[in-house]
Amino acid sequence: MDTSDQLDQIDRKILSILSQDGRIAVVDLARRVGLSKSPCQVRLKRLQENGFIQGFRAVLNPVKLGLEHVTFAEVRLTDTTEKALKAFNAAVMNVPEIEQCHMIAGAFDYLLKIRTQDISTYRQVLGEVISGLPYVGSTSTHVSMQAVKDRAL
Repeated sequence: MDTSDQLDQIDRKILSILSQDGRIAVVDLARRVGLSKSPCQVRLKRLQENGFIQGFRAVLNPVKLGLEHVTFAEVRLTDTTEKALKAFNAAVMNVPEIEQCHMIAGAFDYLLKIRTQDISTYRQVLGEVISGLPYVGSTSTHVSMQAVKDRAL
């Protein structure tokens, strides 16, 4: 099972339900998709083994954790050789404030989603950490005023 074309209607329903409630009991999941417990467990295991389900996690409230400040930083590298890209990619993994990192085809090389306490903390992270990542030539910051839609798949 390599592509989503190989998912049947029941698999898709299982994934849809789990994306909304990852803690649903298998018995309840089975009932909602019209299966008994054992066949539902088999499908669930297959979906995990084939990488359609990457894991389960708690969705945390960033405001309650004091991390409500969101910025997006455009990053331009000084070099875009494979060596430079790999070095930057590896370094980004070690920065906890970087919530997402996307390589971009366009006017800049990467778009980072950064979550901090406030603008002052962001400025410190930008100046002391992000600007010091391998091959970073320049950055441009965009501050999020409100998340209109923010959900994982």
